[in-house]
Amino acid sequence: MSLRPQPFEPVPEDTARVARAAFPKGNPYLILRDQLGMIFQDEDFMALFPVCGQPSLPPWRLALVTILQFRETLADRQAAEAVRARIDWKYLLGLELSDPGFDFSVLSEFRDRLLAGSAEELLLAKLLERCRALGLLSARGQQRTDSTHVLAAIRVLNRVELVAETLRAALNELAAVAPAWLQALVPPEWYARYGRRIEDARLPREPAKREAYAQTVGEDGFALLAMVEAAEAPPDLRTLPSLAALRRTWHRHYERTSDDGAGDREPPGSRVRLRPNRDLPPAAEGIESPYDPEARYRHKRDTQWTGYMVHVSETCEPTAPHLLTHVHTTTAAVHEAQCTALIHQALRAKDLPPSEHLVDAAYIDAELLVHSSTEHGITLRGPARPNPNWQAKVVGAYTLADFTVDWEHQEVHCPQGKAATSWAERVDATGRAYIQVRFHRQDCRACGARAFCTQAPQAPRTLTLHPQAEFEALQAARAWYRNAEGQKCYQRRAGVEGTLSQGIRAFGLRYARYRGLLKTHLQHVATAAAMNVDRIVAWLDERPRAKTRTSRFAALAPACGIPEDAPSL
Repeated sequence: MSLRPQPFEPVPEDTARVARAAFPKGNPYLILRDQLGMIFQDEDFMALFPVCGQPSLPPWRLALVTILQFRETLADRQAAEAVRARIDWKYLLGLELSDPGFDFSVLSEFRDRLLAGSAEELLLAKLLERCRALGLLSARGQQRTDSTHVLAAIRVLNRVELVAETLRAALNELAAVAPAWLQALVPPEWYARYGRRIEDARLPREPAKREAYAQTVGEDGFALLAMVEAAEAPPDLRTLPSLAALRRTWHRHYERTSDDGAGDREPPGSRVRLRPNRDLPPAAEGIESPYDPEARYRHKRDTQWTGYMVHVSETCEPTAPHLLTHVHTTTAAVHEAQCTALIHQALRAKDLPPSEHLVDAAYIDAELLVHSSTEHGITLRGPARPNPNWQAKVVGAYTLADFTVDWEHQEVHCPQGKAATSWAERVDATGRAYIQVRFHRQDCRACGARAFCTQAPQAPRTLTLHPQAEFEALQAARAWYRNAEGQKCYQRRAGVEGTLSQGIRAFGLRYARYRGLLKTHLQHVATAAAMNVDRIVAWLDERPRAKTRTSRFAALAPACGIPEDAPSL
């Protein structure tokens, strides 16, 4: 397929006449076409197509169809049918009434081109550029970010099912790539053991038999890996994705032991053993399904899931539409604080950095407060993580805020006026710098307020300080959040939770439609663009933002509110 750019032409006369007769009171897609005009151009996608070949369909139309199908949560077949049958779609796409549309497979091919060319961000970026040109979006305002979990498009397996299904998936891929080689080597009993999906088989329930089955699967897996690594095996088999998943899964879940306790060596008589749960490496290193090796398990407060996380950023200026500016997709094992700097870099690359960024405590630490301000000119706003020390939980106890720090002279004084005797700059195991301060043993032992300062029987009080810039930034952030002005400003952050709710309930944001991190991220980018279409149309149609809904029963509550000691289920 080659790309031959076509000029943006007006809506055909018959299509416009029928569409306006069918929708006399207006339609979102008619408003979008009339007010925003051309969002995408064929030239935006030139890098995704070869120079020679059969002419492709206009990619600007395919980009719009992709956004529309995510707005209405349609499958590819349904979206292709809507292009053929719906007048509002034909109006937006500028098609004749008699246009037959295209085969549904074109949409998946277009998504593959976007991923192959790392161009999936165009779906959102070009829409934002058009909004900026129309004055609906500007940089250096306030933005807010929050995240939600995304369930992978896989079946959650227990450990025994996982190892057996991973081996079965590897055998299936080998059967497709090298059937003759595989048939000549596998034992006959493997066909009965791995011939159908493991979830359809009846696995042993007794612990001893279940352990024996897992051991058999482990031995079979190591045997298959040995076959693939043999010199006479086709070399291309070693790089198959299913074999990589098999190696990682076996490395995490199995260990080899021997009669003489030689550990991971493989002498004659070595045995395969399923590792105990307590000995498993971190979940971030483990594959949860051979069919989506990038999905990860995470346990966050009361929520457990396997899949991904999506971080949504949006504007929150009261005099402009609230538009999603960026979505960041990670595996479930990536913590929110690891995403803050990447989100800021992406917003800066789009020339849409905020002046204030409202986030919750998961996105903030002392280093990020300084880095965001100095590198990107962004002020992070939100509650800093609470002090985990016991002093912060006891009324009257001396926390770090009660000590006076003189950075110029490298001195620290306690609330009783005693000066610290040592100031040492150190680096922890992760490479972060910190300062360790220690007070004199005699001063602490004779202090009448010792019970409010330290619980050590004999040792003096020690403090761990961030470097000066981080220390002062953290103290300033906590002071801002405590005052009334900060609390009032931070109330705007709550609106992003409504955005996540809208994405989950109306746009299918909670469930991954595809497998793999890149495809899931493309889904999120298209979903963000689809949500923006809704918000742009509502703004242009002068529809006021809906307030948080209150049920009829909740509205009957007395003005004094619900008693604090009321029981809840």
